Order: sequence, then structure tokens, then C-alpha cells
Amino acid sequence: MIVLNATLVAVTYMVLLERKVIAWAQSRLGPMRVGPYGILQPVADAVKLMIKEDITPVRADPWVFTAAPIISMVPALIVYAVIPFGPEVRLFGRQVTLYITDINVGLLYIVSVASVGVYGIILAGYASNSKYPLLASLRASAQLISYEVAVTLTLVSVIMMAGSLSMVSIVRAQQSTHLWYAFVQPVAFLIFFIGGLAETNRAPFDLPEAEQELTGGFHTEYSGMRFALFFLAEYANMIVVSSVATTLFLGGWLRPFPNVAFLGFLDVVPAWTWFLIKSFVFLYIFIWVRATLPRYRYDQLMRLGWKVLIPLAIANLVVTGIVKVLMV
Repeated sequence: MIVLNATLVAVTYMVLLERKVIAWAQSRLGPMRVGPYGILQPVADAVKLMIKEDITPVRADPWVFTAAPIISMVPALIVYAVIPFGPEVRLFGRQVTLYITDINVGLLYIVSVASVGVYGIILAGYASNSKYPLLASLRASAQLISYEVAVTLTLVSVIMMAGSLSMVSIVRAQQSTHLWYAFVQPVAFLIFFIGGLAETNRAPFDLPEAEQELTGGFHTEYSGMRFALFFLAEYANMIVVSSVATTLFLGGWLRPFPNVAFLGFLDVVPAWTWFLIKSFVFLYIFIWVRATLPRYRYDQLMRLGWKVLIPLAIANLVVTGIVKVLMV
């Protein structure tokens, strides 16, 4: 319940953060009316969405139309079952783990569950019985297939380095080698980040939501709380990608350069705080990219995925395997 509620609150304020950062990038102030400096704007947005009329188009499939946003939202939340926020700590005389569970196939669980979210987008486009949402859902499915392959190959490189699929073990492996995997797997790190942008339908890969071409994309026919669930799912997926990238490539809860004794004073900061700081940096870059880069054309999107990222990921995997064998 703590993780679930914290995630939902974070998702709510991610919207405010994005509006503020993009406003600053464009020399504006962003939301300033509701509360001091606009900090209560997410509350106003939530109330507005809850009281708006929830409309189902006449020709839509009502059951699938309702299930689609739920299917998008739920996988983004249950992924946190295996993401470690910190190590074991003593609290009130008891040993407490700062993660819900540690399974030996944690990374496989994340890939499997996260892939389900796109079905919500596909079903939303189909059930709306409208041409624009249908085109958006087709784009989303093709986009996921294209970039999921490259991202999965980069994860295999990390698994080869750590020798485990457990998220906690991957962090421990980085602790034992005294090196974040972002330094030994920079290509995998870059591919994972680009693939994360594409899989969460974020700019410059937000083709399923291209307003100039598809009105509102797959959620064109949605309103009220069902629209809000799609909105929450997108930002929850951003936090998931940031958390996974932090765990796999930036040492999770480890402080910067954990083997350097000179930086020992950084241990004063709690481990879970380092995890949150690293994740926040990723989220900021997500927003920064949206404020900076224009949207790709669809042929450019496909070309980048199939002709650049996948061959690069395969080459990185081969090189990792060779180096691993030679080091053994």
C-alpha cells in the first residue's frame, strides 16, 4: 500500500513537473493559479477529471472500451513488486527489506508484465470504433515490437554481467565490482533509454498520440476517469523505466562511486534517497527531451529501431559475450 500510494502521488505530481519544466524551457511560468506557485494544480486536475462526464461512444464495444485503460494502468503498478528501493535495514529492532519481494526471475517478470500494457492501447483503438484511435493502436503495436527487441537484447547484456535475473542481485553485483554498469555497458545504457522513450510513447517517439495527425491518438474517444487512467499509465510507465534504468545501470540504491573512500561522507544520505534521486534525474531527462526534440516521422521511427538500435544491441551483446569469456 505504501508503494502503490507513493507511486500514484508521484504520478500526479509528475504532470505538474512536466508542465513546469516545459514552461521554463519556453520562458513561461506554467501553472501558477492553484496554490502557491501552482503546487495544488494536480489536485484541481484530479477533481476536474472525476466530475467530468464519462462518455461511451454509441458504436464502441462497451466492455473492451472500459477494460482497455485498466489493462494499461495495472501492469505499470504491479511491476514495483520486484523493484528494490534500498537494502535491508534495521527498523525498530527488526530487519526490514526496502523492497516488496526478490524473485530469481525479477527482470523477466518486469519485461513480461510491462509488455502487457500495450494491449490496453491496442484494445482502446479497436473498441473505440473510430479510425484515428485504430491507426494509433496499430502504430503503438508496431512501435513496441520494434523497440522491445532492442531493449531486451540490452537486458541480456546486463544479465551476462551480473549472472542473475534478480534485481537485488544485479545491484549487489555492481556493488561487488565497485562499478555501475552504465560505465561498462554504455551502449546498452543508451539503447535502453531510447527504447524506454519509445515504449512509453514519449517524444520524440509519441507517434501513437500525434495530435496533428491523429487528433488525440488512441484515447481520442475517452473522457473522464477512463481518460485519466491512460494519463496515469503513461506517467507510471515513465517512473517504471526510470526505476529499472536506475537499478540496472546506475547501481540502484548505491551511492556514487561506492568504492572511493574519500566519498564516504555520502553514506550519511539514506540508500533509498539515492535511488529516488537517480530516478528523478531520469524523469527530468524524459521531460527535457520532450521540450527539446521534434517528433520523428513514422518511417524514421521504424528505421531507427530496425536498422540502428537492433543491430547495435546485437553487436553489443556479442562483444559482451567475448569479453566475458576472455575475462574468465
